[in-house]
Amino acid sequence: MTANQYLDYPYRIGTGGRTASVGRAAHVRDLIEQVLFTSPGERVNRPEFGSGLLQLVFAPQSDELVSTTRFLIQGALQQTLGHLVDVEAVDVDSLPDEGVLQVTVRYSDRLDQQQEVAVFRTPTP
Repeated sequence: MTANQYLDYPYRIGTGGRTASVGRAAHVRDLIEQVLFTSPGERVNRPEFGSGLLQLVFAPQSDELVSTTRFLIQGALQQTLGHLVDVEAVDVDSLPDEGVLQVTVRYSDRLDQQQEVAVFRTPTP
């Protein structure tokens, strides 16, 4: 792995039998995904890490749920990754027919000011 390469998430074996690696943009996206899909208290020695998004999937779908989810996600990302990214917007869409929440995060990398958009969907229950 070179200096500009990071471990891929989820961990896997890449080409040549070595640990798979990705560039910075993919690494930052992977970090956002980890924050979204980790529940607070799930990580040892990091009880504040995570957003609690998966717990909200089973709540009744409503405008209040969407607003609460947006607030929780933005706060979790700023607290955990504020040194790496500037979160510009978080959009949450409830897809009740599919039983999922779709989260769109617009952010810019603090290192190179590159603007990115990442879309995540909660797993189907």
